[in-house]
Amino acid sequence: MLLKEREFIKQVVLEDIGRGDLFSRISDNKRIKAHILAKSDGVFAGQRYLGALQEEFGVEFEFIVKDGDKFKTGDILVNIAGNSKTILSVERTIMNTTLHATSIATKTRAFVDKISKYNVKLLDTRKTRPLLRELEKYAVRCGGGLNHRMGLDDCLMLKDTHLKTINNLQEFIKDVRAKIPFTSKIEIECESLEMAKEAMAAGADIIMCDNMSLDETKEVVAFRDANYKHILLEASGNVSLDTVEAIAQTGVDAISTGSTIHQACWVDLSMKVLG
Repeated sequence: MLLKEREFIKQVVLEDIGRGDLFSRISDNKRIKAHILAKSDGVFAGQRYLGALQEEFGVEFEFIVKDGDKFKTGDILVNIAGNSKTILSVERTIMNTTLHATSIATKTRAFVDKISKYNVKLLDTRKTRPLLRELEKYAVRCGGGLNHRMGLDDCLMLKDTHLKTINNLQEFIKDVRAKIPFTSKIEIECESLEMAKEAMAAGADIIMCDNMSLDETKEVVAFRDANYKHILLEASGNVSLDTVEAIAQTGVDAISTGSTIHQACWVDLSMKVLG
């Protein structure tokens, strides 16, 4: 039923229409066709949300490309049909949602393509725009990335701010194991090899190599491989398209970055009404 997506779409349309679309008041209703045209290359995302818009407002979509498909400049991505008043009223909702999601998916795929041969996963972060986390993390998945935490309730991550409040890490982890859900993992942010060794010995499931140099990250990988093969390693900090491949070559299991979302530049898409 796409309940979350439908509620999101209704709110976006309400933001744009306000007290009513002035053009709809003075125009005649007719059946029209339109399409979304690519004016730059990219990776498509937004199908799920447009499907929710179709359920809510009756606009008909024919997807020439699906979520995660690459497209080229000049490609027609989606055919649209329906009542003119409805299509014109929700045009900006269609385009803003598709543009935002597609741009994140496109940025994500650029990162994924850089590291795919190293069998390293690309993760997002919680650095998302307020109230847009579901959409933005969905777009990351469309681009080939994986989601890190959706929120504070699905993994216990101990960052430097948390660690300042903990006197004995080993005792703390032993205690929280009896309190958090059985399926929840514990991840600890570490800024040095020594901190990583302490966190592994304390019982962490995942170690985040935060802002470590490549050489130090390799040392953490070597220590993990020799002593704690079950522990996952994640690298984070200063991750860019220029650095991500070198980070992947260190041997970590995953690389997390917020730049797939907060540094994604909008691709160029346009809706054309055909009449």
